[in-house]
Amino acid sequence: MVRSRGATPSLRQLRVGEELRHALVRVLGRGCLGDPAVAEANITVTEVKVSPDLRNATVFVTPLGGVDLQTTVNTLNRASRFLRGELGREISLRHTPRLTFAADLSFDHAARMEGLLATARVRRDVPPPGDEDGGHDA
Repeated sequence: MVRSRGATPSLRQLRVGEELRHALVRVLGRGCLGDPAVAEANITVTEVKVSPDLRNATVFVTPLGGVDLQTTVNTLNRASRFLRGELGREISLRHTPRLTFAADLSFDHAARMEGLLATARVRRDVPPPGDEDGGHDA
């Protein structure tokens, strides 16, 4: 069966992605990266998307504590081979996926949406909570 581009991931992809996410949290929590750019950063691994053949994984991260996001992503991408080796010791898969790190911008998008929903122009069109019929009488 050939899957189209953008199709929903299989259950196996989701399970492997979640296992990789947990293992990466453990590896990064040990502080094994000697790079000062990420040594003091608390890095949150928000999601891991695995390719259908399970050979590649995109790891979405966000640093906490005011650390520069792009510097963190660049540093992790430079250390991806080392982290892949560490993952190989943590999990049991036939092939440990190649890791590509990317910035997780979902928090920024959510804040932007919240700001848009809070504007007077939008509030005027949205019924107040508890008023499901939009203020119209039946």
